[in-house]
Amino acid sequence: MDKIERVNRPSREDAFHDKDNKITLPLAESLDANIKNINYLFKNCMDVVKREVDIGTLTPIRIYGVYIDGMVNRDIIENFFLSRIIDYKNLNEERIAVDKPKTKLIMDHFSATFDIKEVEKMDDMVNAVLSGDTAIFVDGESKGLVIATRGWPTRGVSAPETEAVVRGPRDGFVETIRFNTVLVRRRIRDTKLKVEMTTVGTRSRTDIAIMYMEDIVQESLVEEVRTRLKKYTIDGVFDSGYIEQLIEDSWKSPFPQTQATERPDKVASSLMEGKVAIVVDNSPFVIVVPTTLNSFYQASEDYYQRWQIMSFTRILRYIVSFLSFALPGVYLAILNFHPAMLPTSLAVSLAASRQGIALPSVLEIIIMETAFELLREAGIRLPGPVGHAIGVVGGIVIGQAAVDAKLISPMIVIIVAITAIATFAIPDYGLTAAYRLLRYIFIIICAMFGLYGFLIGLIWLLAHLSSLESFGTPFFAPYTAGDRNGYRDFRDTMIRFPIFLQNRRPRYAREHQKTRIRLSDSNSVTETPPGPDSAQTATDIKGEPKKGDE
Repeated sequence: MDKIERVNRPSREDAFHDKDNKITLPLAESLDANIKNINYLFKNCMDVVKREVDIGTLTPIRIYGVYIDGMVNRDIIENFFLSRIIDYKNLNEERIAVDKPKTKLIMDHFSATFDIKEVEKMDDMVNAVLSGDTAIFVDGESKGLVIATRGWPTRGVSAPETEAVVRGPRDGFVETIRFNTVLVRRRIRDTKLKVEMTTVGTRSRTDIAIMYMEDIVQESLVEEVRTRLKKYTIDGVFDSGYIEQLIEDSWKSPFPQTQATERPDKVASSLMEGKVAIVVDNSPFVIVVPTTLNSFYQASEDYYQRWQIMSFTRILRYIVSFLSFALPGVYLAILNFHPAMLPTSLAVSLAASRQGIALPSVLEIIIMETAFELLREAGIRLPGPVGHAIGVVGGIVIGQAAVDAKLISPMIVIIVAITAIATFAIPDYGLTAAYRLLRYIFIIICAMFGLYGFLIGLIWLLAHLSSLESFGTPFFAPYTAGDRNGYRDFRDTMIRFPIFLQNRRPRYAREHQKTRIRLSDSNSVTETPPGPDSAQTATDIKGEPKKGDE
């Protein structure tokens, strides 16, 4: 009765919650007390469905069900729970009065689903209702029941939009966390694939799954992920971008220190290398840690086609990524400070194209770069067909009109266009955004100091990248700070070696699980021993001893 009086008397809403917005009320044995508390907590929530039902006739058991309309699968409630209650309406006194708790009786006789559990806290009951489950309060019991009935509308699995491939799987992550974990489990059918669930957000209570291969990942890495997820107390998390910014090593750097991907095959491959995946509910992007600069240049398609072609493509990606931030600055430096470096015919041509141009060259580039950024943003915000038209037509019209009006020289339009195309050739959007910001820094220092400024900026950039870490892994790995067998990691960098030569996992994996490809016996396939590589397994794919594994 104390709880009933607490509800009836005027009180502030925060009297029910602690500083982390968790409900402090315990479950009462009196069903009437629980009903009053539920009615108060869900006051003015017209989408909440509540119903009281009696089980049995001779010795009835009063229960009270609560769920949110539109978030549950009504077939489960009606066919696997309510229908069985109706069937047992005429139970005799002997069958209903068994010597066991009422919650156990309901679980054993009135539920036709395995996914039902007992809870002891009001906070757990309310959180289950808000997550799409059904809460059952039982009169005379200080425990409640939660039935898994989640069935909210979801988007179907479709092809990723930001990481399209010509050859490879076409399924991508969606906004439902359980669908996303299943997409990964389809690719790794191993009991060593672990999925730990937690929640972040005192009000949103967003579900987060930590996925890793138990025998491959370093335990210290998993513990570090758990620690960083608990480092901050935030009221709401609505996308994996929140988590990405909360757990990164250096918030001052424009470079991403975690990798976000829409592709389940990329996540599965990363887990097999000893990395950890963080799946956030309501987000189609999964975070992979740790990551390196080299990882941002690796696309899923690289491993599905011939190694010669994809190695050439990777080299091209490194070149265009350099052009994406350096080309406008180098052009300004040479044009304004070092024109003698240009061939005479080219220098004369550039001078002729700039006749009548009133604006200085640095202002020309900034204006055109800003115009292309605006076109890029407009193309994203507008509907698909209209956005593509705005990008193409707007670029042509603005560029041609600016040249005809003698505001911009033709060479500036070419430079900016090549730079824009180069940014689209980088597989990862996060790295592309960093290079877009870096481009303006190089434009300014090159306009002030010429090629000397460019070299200073390049040295500063290399020093900054060398100082970054991602969960204890150098951002420049494997180019820096390699272990004794680190040279093997170079087989998947700028040059993508054939699959059979990538027989060792990267530095993230445990030492006794480094070997991932080996020659199999003609009659049987031997398994990797649970300890360090033995003399029999320490052979590379050609059957020769590994020099670094003795």
